[in-house]
Amino acid sequence: MSDPKHIVCPHCDAVNRVPADKLSAQPTCGKCKQALFDAHPVELTEANFMRHISNSDVPVLVDFWAPWCGPCKMMAPAYAQAAQQLEPLMRVVKLDTEQAQHLAAQFNIRSIPTLAVFKGGREVARQAGAMDARGIVAWARSKI
Repeated sequence: MSDPKHIVCPHCDAVNRVPADKLSAQPTCGKCKQALFDAHPVELTEANFMRHISNSDVPVLVDFWAPWCGPCKMMAPAYAQAAQQLEPLMRVVKLDTEQAQHLAAQFNIRSIPTLAVFKGGREVARQAGAMDARGIVAWARSKI
């Protein structure tokens, strides 16, 4: 058995231990029994953002966006496509900066959309501006 990875459930926020070699085997949450990865971006809030960033043993790709942002809306389908290719190698999440203004300020988000990769609770890479799915996947994979 390979070293277990901590994975935060996108449905109930419970932290699960999953053997690394089983991440691709569609693991489910021990608490709510739902899929830990469903190939869609997870909508996070100010309340659960730090739990997902700090407790995940897989890198977390964050799309800092806002509902009024035209480029954000245009990139959303590409980001969803990227999630299909990146999970379970990394968790793909979205954070609405209008609803989470404190976090946007804390992470010094000055333009949107902004993508950031977090590992072990720390930001390791950032890219501002909209990208297509291929660009998102290539950029994110280069950071893990």
